[in-house]
Amino acid sequence: MPGDLTPSERVRAKLDHPVVDADGHFLEFHPALNSYLREEGVEPAEAFGSGLSLGTGTFGYTSLSHEERLRRRATRTPWWAAPAANTLDLATATLPGLLYERLDQMGIDFAVLYPSAGLLYPHVRDEATRRAACRALNRYSSDSFGEFSHRLTPAAAIPMHSPDEAIETLEHAVEVLGLKAAMIAGFVERDVAEPGEYSVWWDTFGIDSTMDYDPFWRRCVELGVSVGSHSGGMGIGFRRSLTNYMHNHIGHFAAVGEALAKSLFLGGVTRRFPKLRVGLLEGGVHWGVGLYGDLIGRWEKRNPEAVQSYNPKHIDHEELARLVKRYGGSMLNRVEDEAAGSPSWANDGPWDDFSGLEISGPEDVRDLFVSSFYFGCEADDPMTPSAFDTHRIPLGARINAMFSSDIGHWDVPEMTDVLHEAHENVDHGWLDEDQFQDFVFGNVARFYTDTNPDFFSGTVVEREVKELISKA
Repeated sequence: MPGDLTPSERVRAKLDHPVVDADGHFLEFHPALNSYLREEGVEPAEAFGSGLSLGTGTFGYTSLSHEERLRRRATRTPWWAAPAANTLDLATATLPGLLYERLDQMGIDFAVLYPSAGLLYPHVRDEATRRAACRALNRYSSDSFGEFSHRLTPAAAIPMHSPDEAIETLEHAVEVLGLKAAMIAGFVERDVAEPGEYSVWWDTFGIDSTMDYDPFWRRCVELGVSVGSHSGGMGIGFRRSLTNYMHNHIGHFAAVGEALAKSLFLGGVTRRFPKLRVGLLEGGVHWGVGLYGDLIGRWEKRNPEAVQSYNPKHIDHEELARLVKRYGGSMLNRVEDEAAGSPSWANDGPWDDFSGLEISGPEDVRDLFVSSFYFGCEADDPMTPSAFDTHRIPLGARINAMFSSDIGHWDVPEMTDVLHEAHENVDHGWLDEDQFQDFVFGNVARFYTDTNPDFFSGTVVEREVKELISKA
C-alpha cells in the first residue's frame, strides 16, 4: 500500500462500506458571511449585541475586568478553539472546496456539517437579530456548499424560541434554500415571571414547556427532516467557573442533550411522533446508555402500580411502634412526646410521572427511546463501545451511536487522523467490524433516511444507502 496514504486513508481502504460523518464543523469565512448578515439587516459587529442566553459562556468575557468577572460570576468562555498551528486544516474547515478535495484523506465519503460561530445564533436574545442571523447563516451555508452537495451538506440553524419562529426558519431553509439537515437549539432561556432565587429557566420543548411545539415536530416529519441538537451548557448550573474553560466544557453538550432527551421522552413527544429522529451531538453516547437504563429502572420502581409500595397509607403504625419500642434504644430517651416517635412521610400524591406515554412494560420504554434518539460520538471517545454492549444494556438494546468527526475544532488537531482514531475501537477489541460499520455508516444513514428515504439521493453513497435500507 502506498506509503503516502494518511492513517485514515489506510483504514478506509480496508473497509467494504462507506464512512458518513454525522457532525463535522465548518469555520465561517466571516468576510463573506458578513455580507449575508448585512443583507438581512444585521451589522456583524452587533450580531450578539443583545447578548446570548446562558449555555454559551459569558458574552464579552474577555473584555471584562477581573472585578467585573467576580461581580457577575462570569463564565469562562472557549479560547483558542480552532486548529491554528495546522494552517492547512484551518483553511480546510473554512473553505468548502478544499474540504471537498481532502475528504478522502480523512477517510470520509460524505459529511454533514455544522457551523461554529453559528452555533450561537439560535441563542441570540433579541428576536429580530436572532431570526435574521439564522437566515443569513443558512443562506451562506446553502450558497457555499451547494456545488459540493454530492459529498457535503450543511445543517440549517433553527431557533426554537417559539414554534412559529422555528417552523418559519425550517420551511425557508428546506423549501427555499434546499437544505436537508437541521440544527435546533437544545433549549430556550426564558425569564421567570416573578424573579426569585433564579431569574431564568430553560424550556426544552417537551415536559413543562410553556408552548406547544407539536406543530414544529409535525412539520419536521412532514418535510422529512431529522434534527440535530448542538447547544452548549457552559454557564448553566455547576458549569460556571470564572477561570477554567475545561471545568465548564467537560460534559456540557451531554448535559443539554440529556435535558432535551428526557423532556421529549417524558413529554410524550416520541410517543406522538414515532417517526421523529433527534440527534444529540458532541456529547458522546455513554450518558444515553445510562439515561435509557435509568428510564427503565425508574419506570419499574415508580410506575402507577409499583409506586404504591411507597404510599404512606400502607404503613402499619402498630407494627412500626412495636419495632421502635423494641429497637429504639437510647433514641427513645430523647422522645418527649410518644406520639411523635413515628416517622412521617409526605402524604401528597400519587402522580403518574409517565402519564400519557402508554407504557405497560419496559419494552415500551425501549421502543419510545431507542429508535428516536441518536448520539454523536467523536472519533477519540473511548466510551463509544458502551452503545453496543447488549449484554449490559436492558433488553439487549443497542443505542444509536453515530461517528462525528468534529473537524474544525480544537479537539481535532489533525483532520487526517479522525477515522484512524475511531477505528482504534476495533484495534483494541472493543468493537467488531460489524459494529464499527453501524457506527460510521449504518446508524448515520438510518438517522437521516428514517425521515427522508431520499436524503442521500445524488450523493456518492446513494447506492450503499439504498442497499442498507433494503435489508432493513
